[in-house]
Amino acid sequence: TRSMARSSGMSQSAVSRIWRAFGLKPHIVETWKLSTDPQFVTKVRDVVGIYLAPPENALVLAVDEKSQIQALDRTQPVLPMAPTTPAKMTHDYVRHGTTSLFAALDIASGSVIAQHYRRHRHQEFLRFLKVIDAAVPKELELHLVLDNYATHKTEPVKKWLLRHPRFHLHFTPTSASWLNLVERWFAELTCRKLRRSAHRSVVELERDIRGWINEWNKNPKPFVWTKTADDILDTLAAYCTRINDSGH
Repeated sequence: TRSMARSSGMSQSAVSRIWRAFGLKPHIVETWKLSTDPQFVTKVRDVVGIYLAPPENALVLAVDEKSQIQALDRTQPVLPMAPTTPAKMTHDYVRHGTTSLFAALDIASGSVIAQHYRRHRHQEFLRFLKVIDAAVPKELELHLVLDNYATHKTEPVKKWLLRHPRFHLHFTPTSASWLNLVERWFAELTCRKLRRSAHRSVVELERDIRGWINEWNKNPKPFVWTKTADDILDTLAAYCTRINDSGH
């Protein structure tokens, strides 16, 4: 406000009032990216439609991988929270390897099927599909919401799916992972467990994550999707109108 007041010849209080009146926040920059997928509208309607109106006698699972989870150990002990003082961690750390977490979120109940793998290839994705197949009763159809990662579309995966016709895949548009509800669950995992933890090995990290998931599944909470496809597309249309002549 002070620098803008000097540049514009106005008072700092006037600049502050204008910012508040119009809800302007120059100090905040958020990220966003508009998908260029030619099937964007069709895929949005497909994914959102299955969230809002799941098929009968079927289980809808939001599936994704959280890759390269690092086993980080702080260089000094964590100082616990105390009155008037938050918990403190050193800014530096020691890396002890990585793991990948494959997760399938049941959008109806909020429970999660999860499995750790040290690598992130189509072989691991195929093994995870078999885990899902074994965990879900055979009489239920399975609708999986996935992103467009290459490992989800390899020939071995396609052949396996042909032999298991109860699996139906619904792909989110390119650069639109926000449409996958499991990403919201990954945020919970990061904020509640990973960001506040220290691990001396990958085995310790995987054991800690598994324990957290087991506790989550004792009292799962679903994430309820509320926006219709039309609401989403109207919002994006407004953005496109705003940036159409931006000059960037």
